[in-house]
Amino acid sequence: MAGHWQPGLLDPEQPGGLVLAHHRQHFLGDANGLLFPREWLKQQELPVIAEHGLGHFGGEPLYLLELQGKAELPGCHWQGLRQVMLEGDAALFQMLGFAAQIGTWASDNRFCGSCATAMLQVPGERAMQCPACNLRHYPRLSPSMIVLVTRGDEVLLARSPRFVSGVYSTLAGFVEPGESVEQCVAREVREEVGVEVCNIRYQGSQNWPFPHSLMLGFHADYAGGEIVLQEEEIEDAGWFSIQALPPLPASRSIARYLIDCYVARRLGGTEPVLPD
Repeated sequence: MAGHWQPGLLDPEQPGGLVLAHHRQHFLGDANGLLFPREWLKQQELPVIAEHGLGHFGGEPLYLLELQGKAELPGCHWQGLRQVMLEGDAALFQMLGFAAQIGTWASDNRFCGSCATAMLQVPGERAMQCPACNLRHYPRLSPSMIVLVTRGDEVLLARSPRFVSGVYSTLAGFVEPGESVEQCVAREVREEVGVEVCNIRYQGSQNWPFPHSLMLGFHADYAGGEIVLQEEEIEDAGWFSIQALPPLPASRSIARYLIDCYVARRLGGTEPVLPD
């Protein structure tokens, strides 16, 4: 499903184009992929709760049908967004990540949080507005941090019970009200593994549509302390030599970028490119 992705505002009242069907990080697909002729799919008996214009993919207008549930159609199946990421099609993942975030936003903001009136799309703007009290909602981004903690030729990696079996990764967490991202880095490392860090420096960022995060990547130096696990979040953590690393996250993740970048610097290799 190769093609160039260009986000943009499209009027759902206009006919034609292609369409995606989404529900909770999953997309409907068939033998031809995840894109359907829009007019055909809209004629099927699907539990549509919202339709939004997304932009253009491969030069074709692209829309999104946000569904109430995973409806079944003959010859079709549902594919998770994480699986698309693992398959490595960068343009497709970027487009589906955007679509998933718009779909989640549309689903979560069908009714006004202030007066419970049904929300309406604002023409020409990516916004939902309450016709009763005029409250507006825009697509949400939740800032979060991810950090690689290092000690010479060792990196501090941990695994959550939610990870794929055997995989270790960097530490991450959401920014809380009233704190800077650097403060979040120090707090999350302290809470999750009991270690203090210093020399926190920004490395890069990545859109992380699971479901609507902006992941800010950092590198920090070990400053002291012994590993003490936050049991409800971390099932194992340890210092690993860059010469003997455990199974790592997917290559398109910013976690893997942080690890590979440090290893390349220590061993004199070529630094990776930050994934889109």
